Amino acid sequence: MSDIEPGPAEELEESFGAHLAALCDRTGRALTACGFTGLLVHSGSALTVFEDDRTYPFVAHAPFKVWVPLPDAPDSYVWFEPGSRPKLILHQPRDYWYKPAGLPRGYWVRHFDVLPVADAAAARAALPRDLSRAAYIGDATPDIGAWGPAAVNPRTLMRTLDYDRAVKSSYELVCMRAANRLGARGHLAATRAFEAGASEFEIELEFIAACGLREQELPYNPIIALNEGGAVLHYQVLDRHPPRERHSLLIDAGAEFAGYASDITRTHSYRDGDFRALIARMEELQQRLCTGVRAGVDWRDVQLEAHAQIGRLLREADLVRCGAEEAVATGLTRVFLPHGIGHLLGIEVHDVGGFMKARGDGDIPRPEGHPYLRLTRVLEPGFVVTMEPGIYFIPQLLEAARADGTQAGRINWPRVTELMKFGGIRIEDDLAVTAAGCENLTRDAFRAAAAGHA
Repeated sequence: MSDIEPGPAEELEESFGAHLAALCDRTGRALTACGFTGLLVHSGSALTVFEDDRTYPFVAHAPFKVWVPLPDAPDSYVWFEPGSRPKLILHQPRDYWYKPAGLPRGYWVRHFDVLPVADAAAARAALPRDLSRAAYIGDATPDIGAWGPAAVNPRTLMRTLDYDRAVKSSYELVCMRAANRLGARGHLAATRAFEAGASEFEIELEFIAACGLREQELPYNPIIALNEGGAVLHYQVLDRHPPRERHSLLIDAGAEFAGYASDITRTHSYRDGDFRALIARMEELQQRLCTGVRAGVDWRDVQLEAHAQIGRLLREADLVRCGAEEAVATGLTRVFLPHGIGHLLGIEVHDVGGFMKARGDGDIPRPEGHPYLRLTRVLEPGFVVTMEPGIYFIPQLLEAARADGTQAGRINWPRVTELMKFGGIRIEDDLAVTAAGCENLTRDAFRAAAAGHA
């Protein structure tokens, strides 16, 4: 990571040691509580394409990336034993078909014992002879069974570790700010391409180039939807040809830095002033919801408040012919906003632990009628969450509403039909929760990019 700008490089150097010490401490306590004396974490293996000798793009397992920022190190391991330095067992096969991973360098390496190994036998030899009291997290392969760990992916241990991942350290926040700065660069480039008449595919290329990442290095495949494609929540097509008529762009695209993700969505109108005004209304709504984010807030209440505000927006925009409360009570707001208002963000885009009542068993249920909400916990300082309200003109949901005697008469169908060509609107920021409010990582990143500091 020699190309990191000086400020973040210094912050990473200063903060990683404390981050790793805290990780070792909480992992050690979790191991003791679960009856284990050591932990072996696998990075994952490159999966071979069916009836071929090439592999799918490799994605390192999240529990491995929690320890080391190595996105491209298949068949590597982290070994941790409380009281000892963690050990990185790095797979470096002697190969001339593919270039093996090089020895890592950077701010974090001096905190590990790094052992390059050529194969699985060498990896096993680098570990303690007796693993009968160690836990293993990773792919449950036959080889691992022969190595003799006490447990493979033990549920109680994994839930304990996942629960604590929700609170981000100072180091992790440095990484997520950097991921947002990269994402903001990409979004600005994508917006310019949209305005210049580019296709969805061309817009993605501009996004990737501005981020300085390969597609497989992104935290998820970008959602780049022109026109009615914005009504497909996880639109994946990337049409190579520009549409005959250009109405709108919905772009949901993030970047990754040292294993940590950003998740950013913006919606743009090409020329239509009415749709641009509707986007501005959603922007105001989204920012109001952001101001309500602070430690101690139940995220389920945020979901319900989002629907209350969406109900008011639908009425003000003349999309429904009833009051806001009636739109919520009759399920109309869910026709226009079917997904959750946000989720935990970190090593994974939809980070783990969003439903956990505690470190052991037990989950917090979603509010009735909101099956797609991915977070139900009370917010704590250090959580990073997305805030992503939207309204969409989804044909399948609108058809069902038209057939519903309760909902059909409450929708302004001519107005909805007029707006279907735009697909929908979503605005999404990444928020780091504090005791008094939140740090908007995404807005800060866009401000820095606009000022030329990203």
